Formats: sequence, structure tokens, C-alpha cells
Amino acid sequence: MTLVLRPATPADTDLIVDFIAGLAEYEKLAHEVEATAADIARDLFGAAPRVFCEIAEWSGRPAGFALWFYTYSTFQGRHGIWLEDLFVRPEARGQGIGKALLVNLARRCVAEDLGRFEWWVLDWNSPSIDFYKSQGGAMMDEWTKVRVSGPALARLGAM
Repeated sequence: MTLVLRPATPADTDLIVDFIAGLAEYEKLAHEVEATAADIARDLFGAAPRVFCEIAEWSGRPAGFALWFYTYSTFQGRHGIWLEDLFVRPEARGQGIGKALLVNLARRCVAEDLGRFEWWVLDWNSPSIDFYKSQGGAMMDEWTKVRVSGPALARLGAM
């Protein structure tokens, strides 16, 4: 059994959409998915992509993905990486694939002298929380996420 991590290509667009659907189902958020293959193709593989994706293949078959983008910390005066999505198909879990995807992005942070590697995890997702802690992740419980979307975003943007 072999693990290969590689950058996503335009040919992976439908696969990425499938991974997003699998993650949304696991997180009980399938009703929130609006992204289409056209959206993914435009944003990951267009003229000036601002979001990136790594594909994990286990024994030649797609097994998982990590979708990420660069952030910036004014406090550190340095860029970082935000891991938007990490997903490994249920049948491929337990093989070190999720850890390999994290390590790959952590290595990118080190190689590019980035200051942070961050992501969200749902508070009920104990297996993932335990896994992230075992990899050195620190839970940032003192922070509250803020989101403005839909009609509220339209109102705010119209002011």
C-alpha cells in the first residue's frame, strides 16, 4: 500500500466536489453545500487562483484532500496557511492519510517561513479534536467565529 500526495489538477474538479460532499455529510452540513464544479474549477484552476488543493491517493485511488489558502497575521507580520477542508474517505481512514496531508502543509509553512497553520474543527467532532491535539494543535477556545452571509452580507455591503 502506497500513499501519494499531489497538487490537484483541473481533471480533479469533480473529485474535489465529491470530497466536499463527503465532508459535508460527515459534518452534518450537506444542506449548506452550494459549490459547483464550475465554482471549484474557476477558483482553483483559473488565471489567478487564491485557493489550493492537495489530493491524497492510497494505492492509486483517491482517498482524501486538503483545500487551503494563504492568510496574513498583522501581529506576526507574516503569512500563514488556513486549512479550509481536510477529508479522508471513511474506508481509507486509519492509514495515516490525514496526518500526511497535515504534515505536507506544515512543511510548506516551514519552507516558506510562514507564521501560522490554522483551521476550524466542529466542537462535537471529538475524534478530529483528539487527532489534531495529538499533532500539536492548540484549541483556541477564547475566539468566537463571526460570519456575515446571505441577506445580511448584502445589507452590510449596500451601506
